[in-house]
Amino acid sequence: MSVLAQLADALRDGRIEVIDLTAPLSSETPLLELPPQFGQTAQFQLEEISRYDDRGPAWYWNNFRTGEHTGTHFDAPNHWVTGKDLADISSVPVDAFVRPAAVLDVTERVDADPNFLIEREHVEAWVEENGPLPAGGWLLCRTGWSRRTTQQDMINNTETGPTSPGMSADCVRWVAQLADLVGIGVETVGTDAGAAHSFDPLFPCHDLLMGAGKYGLAQLQNLDRLPATGAMVLASPLKIVGGSGSPARVLALVEG
Repeated sequence: MSVLAQLADALRDGRIEVIDLTAPLSSETPLLELPPQFGQTAQFQLEEISRYDDRGPAWYWNNFRTGEHTGTHFDAPNHWVTGKDLADISSVPVDAFVRPAAVLDVTERVDADPNFLIEREHVEAWVEENGPLPAGGWLLCRTGWSRRTTQQDMINNTETGPTSPGMSADCVRWVAQLADLVGIGVETVGTDAGAAHSFDPLFPCHDLLMGAGKYGLAQLQNLDRLPATGAMVLASPLKIVGGSGSPARVLALVEG
């Protein structure tokens, strides 16, 4: 039996479960917030074209408007100035969309400190416990942040500004330059920590990962349903010519 036939059988009989890692996309989906002097991403909107009426008696369909980086989305290298001459979202190699994943769980630390930063030592401790990171795979950072579903809770503005977990600049530099990973995935509204506007470099997940030709997945859900190792992630963005990213349907295959 071929490998694909074995996969089909395993999906059919439940030995492999398909888990949706994608946040619902609607007008209520939390958005990135930038200082007011900068351009802002558009809230997701549906515009009805027809709904079984005079505009189209037998069909229902909509136009939609949104930003490339709204909801669960895929960051291409050209999203950041450091990767401006690298791949746009339409030219990211398709094999990048199907990769194995490691899941680093720091939920308890984030519950105690919403500014918690993942350091390289935390990744090394994961490797010590679980074995090597999957070659060419994703490092998914489980923080529990996906429990926050409103704009206010997701951005979590405090007296010091947006307050949310992420990676330290040193850890991102290692992922970008030394680790055999395709990129990182997070539960927060963007890949960087809330305080990353004060890091060196600024917004290192964008600056260093994009500049290294790697990728980001943001606003993931259901990471608590994935094992630390062994899941396969399917991240499918729209093929937007010249685009810097795209909302994506992100799924995981997990052995039951």
